[in-house]
This record gives sequence, structure tokens and C-alpha cells, in this order.
Amino acid sequence: RHHAATPSPWLRPTASERRRDVEVPGRAGGTRGPGGVTGVPGGGMGGNPEAEGGLGTARAREGSTRGPGGGTGMYRKELSIPLRSSSAALYNNLSVLQAGGRSLACFSTVHGPGLSLVTADGDGIGFSHRQLQAKEGGTALSTSLLTQAAWCVLPSRILLVLASQKGIQMYESDGSIMVYWHALDVPESSPAEAAFARGIAAAGRRFICVGTSSGSVLVFDIPLKGTNITVSEVLEQHHDPITDIAAELGQAPDGAGDMVTADDAGSLCIWSAGEEFVLLCKIPALGCSCSSVKLWNGVVAAGYGNGQIRLYEAATGILRAQVNAHARWIYALDLAPQTGKLLSGAEDSFVHVWKLSRNTDTDDIEIQHCHAECVTDTQICGARFCDPEGNSFAITGYDLSEIFRYGRA
Repeated sequence: RHHAATPSPWLRPTASERRRDVEVPGRAGGTRGPGGVTGVPGGGMGGNPEAEGGLGTARAREGSTRGPGGGTGMYRKELSIPLRSSSAALYNNLSVLQAGGRSLACFSTVHGPGLSLVTADGDGIGFSHRQLQAKEGGTALSTSLLTQAAWCVLPSRILLVLASQKGIQMYESDGSIMVYWHALDVPESSPAEAAFARGIAAAGRRFICVGTSSGSVLVFDIPLKGTNITVSEVLEQHHDPITDIAAELGQAPDGAGDMVTADDAGSLCIWSAGEEFVLLCKIPALGCSCSSVKLWNGVVAAGYGNGQIRLYEAATGILRAQVNAHARWIYALDLAPQTGKLLSGAEDSFVHVWKLSRNTDTDDIEIQHCHAECVTDTQICGARFCDPEGNSFAITGYDLSEIFRYGRA
């Protein structure tokens, strides 16, 4: 899918996954409950909550009615951001450095061996562009494909991290100075297998975690300043390529983990970050790849290749809800930490905004559908909120040479 070539081997679904992708209930014609939430044992949706027991409940409410222009009226399209290249069909292929107190916001998306880095003025009219290239050995330009890029925000500094087939590059936040390079180990027993890094997240107060195609997760210890970055630990609980990593965006309840990792087989690991990372629980694979994960207030939101979003308890790994959110493969999730809004984008050309909450009386996890946006003839591969409240978001699409932005109507 780079340059209209054969899809990358780490993205190609199996035959069984393709069948499930077509047969998923929901928009393609299957039956579902209100808001697309299917019955979970003990969940009270589409079944007797007392009959199964033990897994809590999920409630869904329709938040708005569809308006003109393919949306539901909560958001409206704003001026798009031009790109000097297009976006590759990669999971989570959009990163946004939110403006905060500044008037500028930064966007990045990957295509082939290059990264498009765009800084947008607060008025959304002026843009500055920078191109970063995959490198080998820290300085030499490389033709290896980039697989992901993300800003990692730590209390002391912000780094832009690039993952590729050859290694991991870390830059100052504006992409001007590369401060670290880490080469990937290619197993001698299978040099022909594709090696790559994928899945990037800041964790704890001074760590950056990056996943690899071997299933291991590299934990980098980041100093307050300078280039003395070291690999402090390697987490080896996954046996399939890592797809995504997410850190707690809200406040983790007592006993809940503050980082989650996902892999191609669909298994999830929930960790407690610290001087040593501790595995708290492992959620087994359910027969479908997990492409994107988020963690908020002790709730794990996971997006899958069959179009489902599943919500788990971060403390126990118990499934609390599942939503038939999309008719095709989900490529990106994002979460607004101050409001609990969840953004999902998929191959089916739809972007959805959901609202997560926890009922303080029953401890049930509730999910409300707030907005649907159809981006015609676009395979969405990146979706990110542009502010912590979730009042605006941006998306990228495969072979699309611009970033679409949406704000509150």
C-alpha cells in the first residue's frame, strides 16, 4: 500500500479475517442493539443480565440525528491542511501535537520512507512544512519504510519518535535535531522475515515505549535533556508483532495498569509502569487483530479488524462492552482525556465519536454515540483529536494528499 504497491506484509489480513471483516454485523446489514452495542454476558444488552452474570453492563444511547453533508451535526468540516505527499495505509497514521497554550498545532503523517511534518497557525490558514527521512546508523538516509510516527509528551520534554523497518529515531519536537537512533536486531535464524518497529507511547514520567515485529517492547529511559537515552528494559510477553501502545490518559484507579500493549493476533497486555514494568494481566486473542488501543480512567478501548470496539477493565482485563462500530477494519482510535470522548476511524470511510463514562452508582461502563462522519471514497488510516476536550479532530486517508479537520458546529 506504499506507492500503490502490494500491501505491506505486516498489514495484510488473513483469509479468515477478511471473511470476518465482511460478515461483521452493524452497518453492513447485521442486527445490533441501540448504538451498536452487542450483548456481553451479564451486560444487560440484548439478553437477561441476571442469566449470565459477572461482567457488568454496557449502556448505549444515540446522541444525535444525522444532518446534511454526511455528518450528524455535532461537528463541521473546516479548512483542510495540504500535504506535500500522501498518507500510507498504516495503522494510526496521524499524530497531533496539541497546541495547548500556543497558537500553533503540529501534524505528522507517514508515506514510504518520509514523514510529512506540518505546523498550522491557530487560524488554520498559514502552514509550514518539513520533510523527515528514514535514516540508518543515525545519519545515512535510508530507503526503508517508516511504519509510524508520534509525539511523546513527557513532563520534562517532548520528543518526536519515528519507527521504521531499520530502527527507531528520536527528534526534538520540531524535527530539527535527531537526538537518538536505535537499530533493530534482525534474527539470524530468519533474516528474510520483515523486521520493523511499530507502536509508540510515553509511559510513566520518563519512559518511551516502542514495539517491534518480534513482539518485544523496548523501554527507553529519557533524560531531562541531552542524548543519553538508554534501553532500560525489554518487555517480552507478546509473541506476535506489536500494533499499538497506549498510556493512561486520565487517572488510573487503584490496582489498574497505566499502559496497554496490543499485537497482530489480538492479545492485549496491561502493565504498571515504573522503574520495572510489571505485567498486571493479559487479555487473550479473540481471533482478530487489534489495530489500536487507548486507556482512560481504568478503561481499555481496543479497535479490531472486524470493526468492533471492545471495552475492558484495566484492573482485571474483564470485557465490559463491545460495539459493532464499523463495517470494516478499524485503523485508528483516539481519546479526549478531559471528556472521555472516543474517536474511531476505519476502512469503511466513517469516523465516529463516542462518549465513555462510568456510572458511579453501579460502576457500569456507559458508551454514547455522539457523531458520525462519512468521508466519501476514503480509506481512513489516521484519526486524532486536536484538543483535550475533543472539540475538534483531524483525519488522514490512504493516498489522500491533505489532512481533513473538523470542529464543533
